[in-house]
Amino acid sequence: MLDPNLIDSFFLIFCGAAILATLALYTRQPMLIAYVVLGCLLGPYGLALLNDDQHLKEIGEIGIMFLLFLVGLDLQPKKLRNMLGESMLTALGTTVAFFVLGASTFWLFGFAVKESIVVGIAVTFSSTILGLKLLPTTALHHRHIGEIVISLLLIQDLLAIIAIVVMSELAPELNGIMRNLAGILLALPMLGFCGFAGVRYVLAPLIRRFDAFHEYIFLVAIGWCLGLASLAHGLNLSFEIGAFTAGVSLATSPIATYIAENLRPLRDFFLILFFFSVGADINIGLIGTLWLPILVLGGVVVISKPLIFSLLLKIQGEPANTAHEVGARLGQGSEFALLLSYIAIGNALLSDAAAMVLQTATVLTMIINSYWVVSRYPSPIAAQPSLRRD
Repeated sequence: MLDPNLIDSFFLIFCGAAILATLALYTRQPMLIAYVVLGCLLGPYGLALLNDDQHLKEIGEIGIMFLLFLVGLDLQPKKLRNMLGESMLTALGTTVAFFVLGASTFWLFGFAVKESIVVGIAVTFSSTILGLKLLPTTALHHRHIGEIVISLLLIQDLLAIIAIVVMSELAPELNGIMRNLAGILLALPMLGFCGFAGVRYVLAPLIRRFDAFHEYIFLVAIGWCLGLASLAHGLNLSFEIGAFTAGVSLATSPIATYIAENLRPLRDFFLILFFFSVGADINIGLIGTLWLPILVLGGVVVISKPLIFSLLLKIQGEPANTAHEVGARLGQGSEFALLLSYIAIGNALLSDAAAMVLQTATVLTMIINSYWVVSRYPSPIAAQPSLRRD
């Protein structure tokens, strides 16, 4: 029999998400923030209407697998070659700068070196969701600004995947790190071989034969994603690595774009649950004692990112207006920071207090940066009608 508590939980989450998402859109904010705030409100540290969110968290992790599957689908070799050349130096330079700033800021507040390193890594990424959602479609596909933003986000996504692999697989003890590293170096090639061989000799022929049946393609894509995720788990890797490998192995398929477009609603369903569970784990009561590191870390991110992106782009010869706009559009924390904090807590790399600072500061940067972008640059939800572009 269906558990009534599960139905009640889904009712509260999705009705609450719809209400807060409406408010977010009216106030020119991304809906992702609404899901995290809803978790804070309904979770054990808020109104306590949903105290046991473990099952929802596990379901929400499927959304992370689909997210990484879609990231992999977008990594087409030709696209990478065309877009990464000019942006690679900027991406790597900003990554080093943001890591140093984030880690040193966190360490100065008395947090452990290990925690400071994790936070330094987490703050290097900008939000792919915000970066793309706030770009007009015409800029996304045709303008030079769109090309720069997409290429920088693409490189950051690759670096984020590497960080997820490391934090998911490596134990906090040194001997555990060495043992697990050896296992990863053996298991990853096996997983990659199975992925690409499976696509070439099984999936590609099936897709060519039955590509007219859209429902079949949808089922094959989901099965492939979850199948390689399970295989990765069987090889003592994480489910997320398997899902990402599944996406990369399908990236050269002619229907990769079709699969990506049709899986997004399913991904979003599960991601709502994941970001809700992230919010539910935020202990609101700690904000009173941690408000200063939250504000300082958030301030460092929203001030330094636009400046450093802009500086490096101008050094590479980009016009000042272009450099400033790209810097502004990438001047926030990332959903990957929330994911990395979740993984780091599970691997004893972050304390609850450190995770609280990182998560809250990340959400704060998203709010501040969204207001800045929609008030000054063209976007689908710009504050001024003259700047509104679909």
